[in-house]
Amino acid sequence: MNGMDIHRPDLKHKANRRKLTYAVGGGVLLLALVAWVAGLDPAAPTAARASLWLDTVKRGEMLREVRGPGTLVPKEIRWISAETTARVERIVVKPGAAVMADTVILELSNPEVIDQQLSAEAALKAAEADYLARRMTLESQLLDQRANLAGVESEYESARLQAEAELELAQNGIISRIQARRSELAATQLKLRTGIEQERIGKFRQTIEAQLAADRARLDQLRNVAELRRRQAEGLQVRAGIAGVLQQVPVQEGQQVAAGANLARVAKPGELMAELRIPETQVRDVALDQPVRVDTRNGIVPGRVIRIDPAVINGSVQVDVELTGALPAGARPDLSVDGTIEIERLDDVLYVGRPAYGQPESEVRLFRLDPESGVAQRVPVRLGRASVSLIEVVQGLEVGDQIILSDTSQWDEYDRLKLD
Repeated sequence: MNGMDIHRPDLKHKANRRKLTYAVGGGVLLLALVAWVAGLDPAAPTAARASLWLDTVKRGEMLREVRGPGTLVPKEIRWISAETTARVERIVVKPGAAVMADTVILELSNPEVIDQQLSAEAALKAAEADYLARRMTLESQLLDQRANLAGVESEYESARLQAEAELELAQNGIISRIQARRSELAATQLKLRTGIEQERIGKFRQTIEAQLAADRARLDQLRNVAELRRRQAEGLQVRAGIAGVLQQVPVQEGQQVAAGANLARVAKPGELMAELRIPETQVRDVALDQPVRVDTRNGIVPGRVIRIDPAVINGSVQVDVELTGALPAGARPDLSVDGTIEIERLDDVLYVGRPAYGQPESEVRLFRLDPESGVAQRVPVRLGRASVSLIEVVQGLEVGDQIILSDTSQWDEYDRLKLD
């Protein structure tokens, strides 16, 4: 047909179908490849072995301990307070000096205290003089009544003898019976009067005792007031009270202090104890008499727990420790120390170093190292009882397993970690 191409529409359709088939097959293959790649684990990140803290799981005895900072404090401390409101005239001794019980540390002044002391002593002396005068007067009155009783008894005895004699004469008819009867009645009356006088003396003795007892009570009250005023006056000379070292004088010369204000602190430096601050989350297992090791930075001193404060202050509990060993040279009050309290010893348990964020009685996922490949695989681990730096392994690890104890939170999205 003179060299012209023959138009074939069927061939064009076949070519289009072939292209479409290839395109669909390629798309399916691409989707399959994407799904396969997505199913693969992400590539394990690499970490420097030297920058990580590793430990090996062991079996044996594990010592449970808790640790806390603290300070050395004197066992015997005496705070000296002001007896009355006063003014600080002079600081005689400076902190750090050795003092005896009668050493004057401060001199205070308060003229009113001196006036009150003089008034109290004068009132006491006046009351004592009144008491003596009253007692002398009452005793004199008692003597008068006893003399009166003696006179009545004498009259009674004379009347009794006369009545007996006249009764005998009346019986013999020498005198009349009426006269004898009169003498007998007179004797009886004097006898009754004698009894009354004796009773009066008894009552008067009771009156004397009551009056003198009231006076003595008033004297005791005045004596106590005078003693208080004397002590307040003596308190203007502030003394140490015990032999030791003057630690603090929290006042200044010229300062006005109120009654009860602390003026000085004296302590016996040779007898020290440790006050430890144990975190409240760890103190639950601490008990009295548990052994303690106190690190003074210049030696380890053994001790024992003698008191556990019931209050929690700033997230910690104060534990007092009695030091049973000799203190090293240089140990002094307020020295910073570290104390380790032994809670218990666990026999034949699986344990490892305490990992970061590893809490007792919890489940964590830790990286376990394969020493041949150098790859650490994350495994679930159940932890048990814990100490300061060790923790019990309940499940998930075996003896000889190496795990990473360092903080691995930056690799939380990975289950594998390669060490180089």
